[in-house]
Amino acid sequence: MAESDSSSDQPPKRKKRLALFAVLGVLLFALAGAGGAVLALGPDRVMALLTGGEAAEEEATPPEPGSPEDIAARKAKQALVEVMPLDEMIVNITAITATGRRTSRFLKLNVALAVDPEAEGAERVADREPYLRDSVQDFLRHLTEDDLQGSAGLALLKTEILRRAREVTDSEAPREVLLSDLVIQ
Repeated sequence: MAESDSSSDQPPKRKKRLALFAVLGVLLFALAGAGGAVLALGPDRVMALLTGGEAAEEEATPPEPGSPEDIAARKAKQALVEVMPLDEMIVNITAITATGRRTSRFLKLNVALAVDPEAEGAERVADREPYLRDSVQDFLRHLTEDDLQGSAGLALLKTEILRRAREVTDSEAPREVLLSDLVIQ
């Protein structure tokens, strides 16, 4: 008889579990919806909707065309740069074969510099191009094929070329290095 009493207790426990899971599911769904609303609308607008108040709207009046504010805003948006391509560079680099033997490979590189013409010393960038090429080629000759593997290799290459461009020109005018071709053969 005791067995029949314990078997009759299981369905109410099961119903309680299902009810608990349903409540937890609804809570989780509500939290996810609230999080999505905050991401989509922003915290200020969600709070305004919940409290019945008005959201603080940022009403920025556009500056009058041709005014100094308008010109400054347009310059900030455009990020003025001049692209200065360097001549193609071909250098020997070292590669290690599967057997551990050192071999020589060719690296062909086409590089351009994004230069800020407004920066101090921007006029020196074009004048110092031969020195910049020499410095970059010196760096490239010390690389191995493994140094140029993957995105970390490209990041190293771009960072070092930019550092050398700034050092050779003695200015912050070079802003970015653009790689159009990188071939190892």
